Amino acid sequence: MLSYIFQKIFYGFLTLFGVVTVIFLLFSVLPGDPARMMLDQREDSSQLQAIKHKYGFDKSLSLQYVYYLNDLSPLSVHSTNPTDYTYFNKQKYSAIKLFRIVDFDFVIKYPYLRTSFQRNGQKVSSIIANTLPNTAILAVAAISIAIVLGIILGIVSALTKDTFFDRSIAIFSTLGMSIPSFFSAILFAWFFGFVLHKYTNLQMTGSLYEVDDFGRGLFIQWKNLILPAIVLGIRPLAVVSQLTRSALLEELGKDYILTAKSKGLSDYNIIKRHALKNALNPVITAISGWFASLLAGAVFVEYIFNWNGLGKEIVFALNTLDLPIIMGSVLVIATMFIIINIFVDVIYGWLDPRIRTN
Repeated sequence: MLSYIFQKIFYGFLTLFGVVTVIFLLFSVLPGDPARMMLDQREDSSQLQAIKHKYGFDKSLSLQYVYYLNDLSPLSVHSTNPTDYTYFNKQKYSAIKLFRIVDFDFVIKYPYLRTSFQRNGQKVSSIIANTLPNTAILAVAAISIAIVLGIILGIVSALTKDTFFDRSIAIFSTLGMSIPSFFSAILFAWFFGFVLHKYTNLQMTGSLYEVDDFGRGLFIQWKNLILPAIVLGIRPLAVVSQLTRSALLEELGKDYILTAKSKGLSDYNIIKRHALKNALNPVITAISGWFASLLAGAVFVEYIFNWNGLGKEIVFALNTLDLPIIMGSVLVIATMFIIINIFVDVIYGWLDPRIRTN
């Protein structure tokens, strides 16, 4: 089992390394000069050269890539030369010095995501730390809705196969998968937040935290979570319901179910004690993948509902070409996706030894 876990972790690191490489190369070939973005309209030639040297923009692409890996790696190497890029970056974070070889210090630190181009040098890690919890809350609420309603609808659909209810649920699932999230967000915000506002008491836009009108600071407004969570959960709900239906129908046709029926067990007990538990394996796989995807898919939903999360931050960063925030956000989301997949693979390997041998 340990060798299986280490194998999955190793493959996860390889995947993460590929993601880091793709992110760096993708954003390095974009048009625009990062140094000019940082100086805005105030630059002159001397300032421009100083910024390029300070941040390593005057180096070759391969050397910039090495610098980027050095910033992200927990084990980093820093020059003792005050004019070197790595020396300058060492001043940006706390690190534990391990040893020195010639003119280079080897240190341990948290991954450094660099600083924003547009926010007076604010750390990208701080920006992500302030917005990611809101996105995580939204994603957890959305996947919870998808799990509960999806499994219930899947069970109802399986028990009422080829009836009006089954076909209605299938139509709903198809619509849920085909309608883009940004269109659903606009429709839900307009209908439930504007047209039916006096009945629902919901707002078209709003974040988790709002400022008190009487100056008593921030307070949590849970009702603002309802609409974006439903919109974000529609697509995984459709997937979960159809997977539950298909898996449950397959289980209900197996011999052990027929044996349970012959012993006089009710349909409710058969589903509760036997069929549903065995039918949930593909559903768990889908849920794990969708949860990680919701973190990335919340971009437009957060922007439309004005939800102050990581997705909305990514949109603002794209509008202002704040590349460090975009790169850092994509990297954090990819890392979470990889960790969740590793965790699910390990759980499967523990539950079913046949997976480890394959």
